Amino acid sequence: MAVIVALGAFLMTLLGGWTAQRVTDRRHLVLGLAGGLMLGVVGLDLLPEALHAAGREVFGVPLALLLFVAGFLVAHVVERLLAVRRAAHGADNGGRVPQVGLTAAAAMVGHSLADGVALGAAFQVGGGMGVAVALAVITHDFADGFNTYTLTSLYGNDRRKALMMLFADAVAPVAGAASTLLFTLPEEPLGAYLGFFGGLLLYLAAAEILPEAHHEHPALSTLMCTVGGVAGIWLVVGIAE
Repeated sequence: MAVIVALGAFLMTLLGGWTAQRVTDRRHLVLGLAGGLMLGVVGLDLLPEALHAAGREVFGVPLALLLFVAGFLVAHVVERLLAVRRAAHGADNGGRVPQVGLTAAAAMVGHSLADGVALGAAFQVGGGMGVAVALAVITHDFADGFNTYTLTSLYGNDRRKALMMLFADAVAPVAGAASTLLFTLPEEPLGAYLGFFGGLLLYLAAAEILPEAHHEHPALSTLMCTVGGVAGIWLVVGIAE
């Protein structure tokens, strides 16, 4: 049952990516929406789940929060190091480093894989839990597909690479759900990963995507797309609960 539901997530991810690539004439709206979706996923979905799963503290601070900050710092350090290296070789892409986009997209694939594992584990607990998690996974996988394509292409990668990462992101929840037929992932490592991934996404949303969205088009419509993205994730999380 979990694998069948994950096929729905597969289709929703592809739909999200298709939407992102079809609205190139409204790029600022796409980026505004992507930033809002990412902020919503981080603050309303990933971080609460990470805090719940990785509950132990390290020197007075929850492990999930430590890894959340670590994810943010790693994203910042990696981007700056790659940018310095690129500048030293005389290359310029408007300050965008393609490898950062691919790394971020790969992290999205890892998150989708974790979604599939969570989906399979939920159905092992019970049908009601499985349905609730399935609703959240399928709905927000639209945002995952949207963000995966947007992140990859935003950093200067060509369409072929963006589509490749989109397809990998679509397949990931199916693979994750199928893996639960073989083993069960311990809760604490999963929570630790989600905390780290949340920090990575927050950096990309706050330091890269939202400033880019408002740089050339500081319009109210862009702002409303951002707010709408956050509200949409809140609605999904609320329904799932």
